[in-house]
Amino acid sequence: MTGSTGAAGSRGLTGSTGAAASTVRDPGLAAAGRVKVEWARRHMPVLAAVAEELRAAGTLAGRRVGLALHVEAKTANLVLALRRAGAEVAICGCNPLSTQDDVAAALAAEEGVAVFAWRGATAEEYEGFLARVLEAGPELLIDDGGDLIALLHTRRRDLLGRVRGASEETTTGVRRLRAMEREGALAFPVVAVNDARSKHLFDNRYGTGQSTWEAIMRATNLLVAGRTVVVLGYGWCGKGVALRARGLGARVVVCEVDPVAANEALCDGHQVLPSLEAARVGDFFVTVTGCRDVLGARHFELMKDGAVLANAGHFDVEVDVRALAAMARRRAVARPGVEEFELPDGRRLYLL
Repeated sequence: MTGSTGAAGSRGLTGSTGAAASTVRDPGLAAAGRVKVEWARRHMPVLAAVAEELRAAGTLAGRRVGLALHVEAKTANLVLALRRAGAEVAICGCNPLSTQDDVAAALAAEEGVAVFAWRGATAEEYEGFLARVLEAGPELLIDDGGDLIALLHTRRRDLLGRVRGASEETTTGVRRLRAMEREGALAFPVVAVNDARSKHLFDNRYGTGQSTWEAIMRATNLLVAGRTVVVLGYGWCGKGVALRARGLGARVVVCEVDPVAANEALCDGHQVLPSLEAARVGDFFVTVTGCRDVLGARHFELMKDGAVLANAGHFDVEVDVRALAAMARRRAVARPGVEEFELPDGRRLYLL
């Protein structure tokens, strides 16, 4: 192994067992990553069936597919399914915070797979990884959040001609691409996977609902029962987060700007409040809107001591961290994955 020389910078190591030289944090983590991938594989029979159909049909044989997704075990099985169907695959993370380095290493050890991802990538490294996927010459793109397609249409238009089509997985990305379509800027067809009934009904509501609370509880080790949970946004993901919070014994308050969705939250048994009123009563705040600065300085000024701030939206822009840092007189790590912001009046807010 040698030091990385790719566009993403010099941290990490580069391997060359895939379709192109991979850039991952530590190839030595591959064995641990394979354990995770295999466990997920055993619980994904539908993907296995689809992969076999694609292999038999030869649809993807010899094709190149570029992906920007969360690099974790379930995504890894999608990559391996594409490989079994005959495609060469290049993948990077769609969010610098979600890459699992052991899974990235396991994928990088696969023939015909190139991986450009590590957890905690800087903004420059993150864009460099996206560019590496595009430079691999994909004909088809699988995007999550729209960054890969946006980069291709802006700073890397030189690579645009080879791409025949794409898919986009999440609400945030579909919104961005629909805006590009309205402006006449979208150069190829995109399948809005996020609009599939099985996506928003099951992945968004039940998948995000469960995984969000798994993450919050693991990070904080706090009891949810008896607490007040404020869910900001009552789309399909917000519905799932609110449903699971209530199942854990929490009192749920929903903040929603769409009056129909707000009324739905009320009819589902949740209290509905404007966000500034909810800021006074919440113990946990979970943003699930896909919008910027949903929680800002005006909210932080009203929150109780010990309030926990979490974001389940695709990008980490829903909580205005810059405003929170500017207000704080001290910022420290409270426990792994939890930052403590001590405000001038002694109140402490915790950011996951």
